[in-house]
Amino acid sequence: MMPSTPNRPSSSHEHRLALEDEQGSALLLTIFYGFLSLVLIFLVVAATSLYLERKRLFTLADGAALVGAESYDLDDVELTPNGYRPKLTADKVALAVADYVAASQGDGFTELQIEEATTNDSASSTVSLSAYWKPPFVSLLVPEGIRIDVTATARSIFS
Repeated sequence: MMPSTPNRPSSSHEHRLALEDEQGSALLLTIFYGFLSLVLIFLVVAATSLYLERKRLFTLADGAALVGAESYDLDDVELTPNGYRPKLTADKVALAVADYVAASQGDGFTELQIEEATTNDSASSTVSLSAYWKPPFVSLLVPEGIRIDVTATARSIFS
């Protein structure tokens, strides 16, 4: 009869007891990785929602800037060394942008505001919009919402 080694179970009963001690560890790992996966999915969904909301707001600002750049009368067109150029005024740009944003009915944005609608050089219009973004769901890792700001510039050129 051979003596048993201290690191190796001497009988099948002892071997079975050693395996039963680790039986719940796979369940704990599965729960942990499931929770980690859900957290990552929530973060990706929130980041994607924020990105898409910012793109939508920028699209609205881009359209508003284009409308502002086209807010001149034919009497406002001047001959310059670079050809005919419209001369924009801040009042006409602001009025055209406000009408455009009102006609779009805010496109479903929360707390949409026109931060700036003007012309800085009488040749281009600059429009800054802001809106409040709310995530699809609130968690400890995602804020309840943030304010998004975008700025777009457009210029009308005759060719």
